[in-house]
Amino acid sequence: MEHKWKRLLSYYGPYLGLFLSDMFFAILGGAVTLAIPLIVRYITYNVIQLPSAEAIPIITRLGAAMLVMVAVECFCNFYIGYYGHVMGARIEHDMRAEIFGHYQKLSFTYYDNHQTGQMLSRITADLFDISELLHHGPEDVVISLIKLVGSFVILLQINWKLTAVTYLFIPFIAAYALYLNKKMKAAYKENRRRMADINGQIEDSLSGIRVVKSFGNEHMEEEKFHVGNERFVGAKKLSYKYMALYNSGLGVMTTLVTIVVLLVGAGLITAGLMAIADLVTFLLYINNFTDPIKKLITLTEQFQNGFSGYERFLEVMDIEPDIKDAPDAVSVDKAKGDIRFKNVSFKYEEGQDTVLSHIDLTVKAGDYLAIVGASGGGKTTLCSLIPRFYDVDSGEILLDGQDIRKIKLADLRRQIGIVQQDVYLFTENIMENIRYGRPDATDEEVIEAAKLANAHEFIMRLPDGYHTDIGQRGVKLSGGQKQRLSIARVFLKNPPILIFDEATSALDNESERIVQQSLEKLAKGRTTFVIAHRLSTIRNAQKILVLTSKGIEEQGTHEELLAKNGVYTKLYENR
Repeated sequence: MEHKWKRLLSYYGPYLGLFLSDMFFAILGGAVTLAIPLIVRYITYNVIQLPSAEAIPIITRLGAAMLVMVAVECFCNFYIGYYGHVMGARIEHDMRAEIFGHYQKLSFTYYDNHQTGQMLSRITADLFDISELLHHGPEDVVISLIKLVGSFVILLQINWKLTAVTYLFIPFIAAYALYLNKKMKAAYKENRRRMADINGQIEDSLSGIRVVKSFGNEHMEEEKFHVGNERFVGAKKLSYKYMALYNSGLGVMTTLVTIVVLLVGAGLITAGLMAIADLVTFLLYINNFTDPIKKLITLTEQFQNGFSGYERFLEVMDIEPDIKDAPDAVSVDKAKGDIRFKNVSFKYEEGQDTVLSHIDLTVKAGDYLAIVGASGGGKTTLCSLIPRFYDVDSGEILLDGQDIRKIKLADLRRQIGIVQQDVYLFTENIMENIRYGRPDATDEEVIEAAKLANAHEFIMRLPDGYHTDIGQRGVKLSGGQKQRLSIARVFLKNPPILIFDEATSALDNESERIVQQSLEKLAKGRTTFVIAHRLSTIRNAQKILVLTSKGIEEQGTHEELLAKNGVYTKLYENR
């Protein structure tokens, strides 16, 4: 817990000046509110006893002083309300940048096991609550302590008996608050989990809206959402129950303080042990007693929200990326493209079946290797190991004789271009989507890459050419057009190694023909791995690998494999 707090407080570091000024004005504002009742007591106790000619000038001066103090208090409240929130927003900005950068470092294994909506919840709602806690928490505690301790010292000097009666309520209030604090913390943490589940479900449903509508299953999605939404309300009801008990209980106690002070004070005045002016002062200071308690009530809610959000933030930040640069990793500027698998085995998680077992494979620079086999045989997995989307469990993969785990990750992935069946295009125009392959490329280089990918002509027919907005994930383009843009990206990247993951399997014949031409043009002179769905597209491959759950069962050219009359022959005949 101590480590958590140190880490949380470290976020104040860059804004220490702003934090200290915020605390200064919080203290000044609290001091002003303590001073005003003392002036009122002085007027009611001393000044009104003076002759009118003497009293009026004093009252006038004190009235002017109180107006100045009210103006100071107003400025203090403005400062901590504005600049305090700015500080909170800046801390939120820093934490958001930190968690987003950390998300970028996590491997595919993490994304395989977590929903996007839950990740978004940590980067938006959780961080907002943390920033509110970091802003309001310290100033509320400071103001509350000044008012509680300051009013205690002042009232003690006025009448210690009535002060003792007043402050006897504090242990009961503290015990009540601590008990319900524990209850609320657990309830708020459950609220976070429920909200993340709902976010994940919404993201899943909206991302797949075309599938939902094509099956007419809107009612099913609504029902699934309704169940999650009801569970969230259930969790909220529990937290609201504890919050209501907290607020109502403390509200009763603070009202009782006023009643007790009034009754005991009236008794003391009747007994001649207290002046009426002192009772008025006590009643004025009751606000300085009850206001901090109300502030602490609000702070408690913020603390539960903020700290549970912070713990969820730490859950992500404490996950060590399982794929990262080795301490002795070397840089690679431009690889030749020799790839060798040496006794490679891999499974996705402990307890799951092994996907690849003892794979030995050599691919020379510039070779064109096709990989075929039934679904689930490990074709995509084999290729995903080359850019280290996952790391091997045993064995090693060599690039130009160097273990890829000893090559800097950014350099390794710069050597590899991937064209997948499911093309992801960003919500940008065409120019920027292609430029993603090499962010520093000029417009002319982007256009040249598009021409090489057979994409230039269709782009120029679009309303705004290269500056056409293509919608989310490129929904305004056909499958073949999207695929050619993804090929243009790789042309722009110009890597020595290519991976085509069933790049044409979802296209119609005409689109496949055009895209296949682009792929062949791209593959010239590069080490190329082709995961093939349609065997007709790989007949001219230099080597074809037949991969099954048993490993590499066959390898050779198209003709050599047909002559064996084995697994490949069956796949070819059933194509």
